[in-house]
Amino acid sequence: MVSRGTPEADVDSISATEGTSTLVLGGVRSGKSGHGESLLQAHREVRYLATGPTTSSDAEWVARVAAHRQRRDERYTTVETTDIAGALRSDPHTPTLLDDLGTWLAAKLDELGGWGQEPVDLSGLRTELCAAISSFAGDLVIISPEAGLSLVPPTPAGRRFQDELGTLNEAVAAACERVVLVVAGRVVELPAATAAATVTTSGAPVVVTPPVQPATVDADPESARPDPDTAPHAAGPVDPTDAEVFPTVDTPDLGVARAARDRHLTLTKPAGSLGRMEDIGVWLASCQGVCPPRPVSAPTVAVFAGDHGVARSGVSAFPPEVTAQMVANIAAGGAAVNVLARRSGATVHVFDMSVDAETAPDVSRFKVRRSSGDLTSTDALTLAEARMALAAGRAIADELVDSGADLLIGGEMGIGNTTPATVLIGTLSRREPVEIVGRGTGIDDAGWIRKTAAIRDGMRRARPHVHDPLSLLASVAGADLTALAGFLAQAAVRRTPVIIDGMVVTAAAMVAAELAPGASRWWLAGHRSVEPAHAIALHHLDLEPVLDLSMRLGEGSGALAALPLVVSAADILSTMATFDEAGVSDRDGEPSPTGAPSPTASDGPSPTASDGPSPTAVAAAP
Repeated sequence: MVSRGTPEADVDSISATEGTSTLVLGGVRSGKSGHGESLLQAHREVRYLATGPTTSSDAEWVARVAAHRQRRDERYTTVETTDIAGALRSDPHTPTLLDDLGTWLAAKLDELGGWGQEPVDLSGLRTELCAAISSFAGDLVIISPEAGLSLVPPTPAGRRFQDELGTLNEAVAAACERVVLVVAGRVVELPAATAAATVTTSGAPVVVTPPVQPATVDADPESARPDPDTAPHAAGPVDPTDAEVFPTVDTPDLGVARAARDRHLTLTKPAGSLGRMEDIGVWLASCQGVCPPRPVSAPTVAVFAGDHGVARSGVSAFPPEVTAQMVANIAAGGAAVNVLARRSGATVHVFDMSVDAETAPDVSRFKVRRSSGDLTSTDALTLAEARMALAAGRAIADELVDSGADLLIGGEMGIGNTTPATVLIGTLSRREPVEIVGRGTGIDDAGWIRKTAAIRDGMRRARPHVHDPLSLLASVAGADLTALAGFLAQAAVRRTPVIIDGMVVTAAAMVAAELAPGASRWWLAGHRSVEPAHAIALHHLDLEPVLDLSMRLGEGSGALAALPLVVSAADILSTMATFDEAGVSDRDGEPSPTGAPSPTASDGPSPTASDGPSPTAVAAAP
């Protein structure tokens, strides 16, 4: 239509102010359309963008459209279109009511063939629409069904629509000045996104009250629905807004690395004679930014626990209820991770991210949901839940660093979690399932076949998301692995060294490296497990493991086994005597004041410098 100019607008107290964009959310028959119309009642002219079909064989739908038309008076000019971004751009001044985004989304999915097995990418349409909303100069009211309240059939197509609608609503809400929720005709003003604090560039945690988000439940509602008494959104200071957006990760101090490498040449030993222990000490010094490095005084383990829907398919040697039992065991100090931590002087914390049971309040304060969805047939998480899990992992890293932790270890506990971990590794490394499937906790041949089939199906669902880390985590990872990814990336943001554990943690690290490029320079691989996917993941990250002890327990046990070597590597640099201090001749054969003989020459050359992101590379970089 042709723009009629900007009308005079005497807006009363219940109307939107001039130039305000408002998103009105609500369920079916909630009164959201009526409230949207009331926001524009003071305007003399209103353009109504109708996104529903103009003709239909559905008599009830036709009747509803007619009822809406009759309710609107002569002030309204109706434009029936699905090109709503174009309509907003063509006339950016006339007050406009857009009703509604749900029917527009369905029309676009019809138009693009988005109901099939392979999802279509709607990000371009969302971006175009949000840009048109942001540049709209007049009053704009947008009606949309709230994904958690709308009536959607429990089918793959229904779940796809619900997920896409939730993503669309979130994007549009970010482009609008106001967002209101209408329930049974009652209007609730939702807090503005700008009022919510986010993680600062320095990584310091910010305490905020997370907004209430209606949960979207995938398959098996009983297992996925959080218990009211342990509702995760009441847990604490976690803001999921833009949780997947990380600030630039600084490189460990290469100048300090060079100084630490030079210091090794002055210590009472042949150059390079301690092999990788020298490299590890140099890496730790570069992470701390000081040479010689400070002693490691507060190593801390964070164990992320969760159940996985795929475990019901028999992919593990243990039943799913063992997860909750082992979480209690870790919290009580009786697991292998606790034994190894006590020997190394480390502290252990366990966090229930998605255990399919009630756990202690201090363990479940960051809980996202009960169990993750079965990755073979449905998304493990919704995008909103994935953001909550990422935000939780980041908050946990912040909390531990702010409490004094100077070295972090990520651990995991969850029956069946090697299946989503293998899916992530296979997807990101472009390997075939049979190349990467291991025995996990000790499955037999029949279990291996079931596990391989599940990983194949999971990789088929994950491949479309390979370039979108958040969507990849939501589709197959689960809340525990997602929180681990956030934890590992945030540790790098906070300039805190991390010892990576086994295959499951390394799978999360692969995604963390996508979320926060450069984060892997802050990580050291503690060990190589017997799982075939672990060696592939370590190669992908260019990390060389410290130990190879045929371990496959998880929990953080492999990283803790390597911790004494890391501590010793720092001690070598900081407390070992130099040639001058000890009065020992250097390798040029100059006698010491005491006449002590020169040390025996090294059997081999010193380690070669590397340009990769491994600790060795950081240590040897010029």
